[in-house]
Amino acid sequence: MSAAAVLCGCTSLADVTAWITAAPQQVLAAAGCRRGPAGACIPPHPDTVVRVFTLLGAGQLAGHAGAFLARRAAPGPVTFPVAGPGWLPGIAVDGKAVRGAAGPDGLVPYLLAAATHDACAVIAERLTGPKTNEVPELAPLLRELSEYYCLAGHVITVDAGHTVRAHASFICGELMAHYVMTVKLNTPGLYGAIDALDWASVPVQHETTQTGHGRHERRTIQVMDAPDCGVRARFPHARQVALIERYITRTVRKRKENGRGYRKATVRTAVAALVITSLDAREAGPEHLAGYVRRHWRIENKIHYVRDVTYREDDSRVRTGTGPAS
Repeated sequence: MSAAAVLCGCTSLADVTAWITAAPQQVLAAAGCRRGPAGACIPPHPDTVVRVFTLLGAGQLAGHAGAFLARRAAPGPVTFPVAGPGWLPGIAVDGKAVRGAAGPDGLVPYLLAAATHDACAVIAERLTGPKTNEVPELAPLLRELSEYYCLAGHVITVDAGHTVRAHASFICGELMAHYVMTVKLNTPGLYGAIDALDWASVPVQHETTQTGHGRHERRTIQVMDAPDCGVRARFPHARQVALIERYITRTVRKRKENGRGYRKATVRTAVAALVITSLDAREAGPEHLAGYVRRHWRIENKIHYVRDVTYREDDSRVRTGTGPAS
């Protein structure tokens, strides 16, 4: 009944319980609700719905749902070595705070999720607790996922917080997969070594443009083999490094200086990102590396955004147990 209410557009617990209470007899009968002495179907009481959500094992439910989606999304065994550069199945791993809930210690819990690049289906999820505990949970999450979804030959994409040597060794060694990682200042030695490379002598090898939502975006990528000195010595299984630059032009409305009316203004921004990967040039070209990085952020647009905006998870006033996550 709760799932049916959500499919009908209910996003808050109050809306769900109200929809269940007002559901017609044919809907109650189809959902298997109990019948009273007169034979009429009786909807569950709102307090019962709240208790179910509070006591529900959200982690186990997410695990069963992830296994089901993984069986549907499994691309089959990946043959390698590959004959040439091409697309490999990708898995994006990222964490999200459940801001509407609080654990026994009063801290906001975090969910670490693994989602497919193509369908953006969450096939594994793990409750990690505070933000500082997210990084050590990546290996257990992927290890559990590999029990029912073979990760060999896949490309695992993560944000800069997970760009650590242990993760690179685990992904390539135990899982026999590949990684594409963003490099930022949280790893200063690796960041400095890649940033110091002679990027000025490397031509732009792939470029894409996109216009929409009031902005024009141009993305370029430069790729080179990871040098033995400075990069491969610092990071295990590194084969290529890349520099991605994003140039964004937006038209915005700004209030006029006299305070009357608005005027249109053009705002231009440029952002650069460094990337390291275990894929060599025979396995992935510049367009593939740019695509893996772009597809990774679908987990923000299609999962985190839906949970925060569509389902208003962060606005939930339920504070007990697994209520907000359920």
